[in-house]
Amino acid sequence: MKATRLHGFKDLFHPETEKLRLVESKTKEVFGRFGFSEIIIPILELSGVYSTGLGDTTDIVQKEMYTFETKGGERVSMRPEGTAGVVRAFIEHSLHRKSPVTKLYYSGEMFRHEKPQEGRQRSFNQIGAELFGSRDPLADSEIIAMLWLAITELGLSDHVELELNSIGKPAERERYKKALTDFLSPNKDSLCENCQNRLGMNPLRILDCKTGTCREMTSEIPFSIRDYLSEQSSEHLDALTSSLGEKSIPYRLNPRIVRGLDYYTDTVFEITTDKLGSQNAVAAGGRYDLLVERMGGPETPAVGFAMGVERILLLLEKTGTRRNSPGKKQLVCVIHIGEEARGEAARIANDLRKKGMRVETEYENKSLKSQMRKANRTGAAHSIIIGEDELRKKVFLLRNMRTGEEKAFPLKKLADLRGHGDFRKLL
Repeated sequence: MKATRLHGFKDLFHPETEKLRLVESKTKEVFGRFGFSEIIIPILELSGVYSTGLGDTTDIVQKEMYTFETKGGERVSMRPEGTAGVVRAFIEHSLHRKSPVTKLYYSGEMFRHEKPQEGRQRSFNQIGAELFGSRDPLADSEIIAMLWLAITELGLSDHVELELNSIGKPAERERYKKALTDFLSPNKDSLCENCQNRLGMNPLRILDCKTGTCREMTSEIPFSIRDYLSEQSSEHLDALTSSLGEKSIPYRLNPRIVRGLDYYTDTVFEITTDKLGSQNAVAAGGRYDLLVERMGGPETPAVGFAMGVERILLLLEKTGTRRNSPGKKQLVCVIHIGEEARGEAARIANDLRKKGMRVETEYENKSLKSQMRKANRTGAAHSIIIGEDELRKKVFLLRNMRTGEEKAFPLKKLADLRGHGDFRKLL
């Protein structure tokens, strides 16, 4: 037998390995600034983890998973994506009991039996993040801000675009699916073979098809998912876009962004580029408030994303972008008191992260005592405290979490800070 690799699998050598690890280390360092910690999930899972998590009608479950029976008779699958495995771990280890909000990131190889293409082989690497425990649009904004900052610090923000949409709740989506099916069915034979099958199972995927005839047909649809959203879903999207605007994160609303997995609700997004041809998404994600419960866990809202490492590397190569390795930072907590201060706290946290600082903050309006406990639990060196009184006076309180010393400073002073050493100099 000749020693040869499987079709669609690659061997990586230096300098490709160094580039891959550099993207991983930079991205993980950014995630750490947002208070995310690493989880390592198995490559093999029981097949039911994916069929339940991703949905039986998805292309991944129907056609792409590497599935086989073990010697013990268990039906298992190689990891095709990360979210379902992280959710399984979240449930199995009862992580909801340890903290009201859980923030995890993962990295590693994924496996899908699909046609190999540039930037996506049958074995490929992803880095992803999942935030469990908050329904607030600010959590969506935070995770998008984290992804956008990682893209920015990789030097790619000028070469990509954030595309955003809402697909609402299941009931809203079902009404939209019916309208899509009714509109496309009379000309079903004009759709590609894949989309003809999707029409009866998952018509939303037709909107994402790259085939010319399918794109032409869907471009003529006189309605969009936005027409079927409830007031609650529309308000969620509006709050998210408002928060992204406050953080100066550019985005474009695109009603064709639907994502191919059944577990999404409300927010969906993609980071796309025009440098890689038809496979233009380098990262994607969204909100999935029903998935944890669907997989047997407690009712738990969640939001997350995954980034394709090979596509990032390909984009770095095509744009000639290079970045150096990062270092470790101390943690700062931004604490807000009252609704008015919440948005300002999110803006401050985002600005400090842009300066390279690790920053933790709260999404919901919780008591000062609760947020201070969180600051102590996370090991923050300093806390920035801002409430309605501070907003009126245009100041912030800076607290040394080890000594308890606390002083007020003008808000504009934050713009002059360059790192954690500056905090130590202030107190």
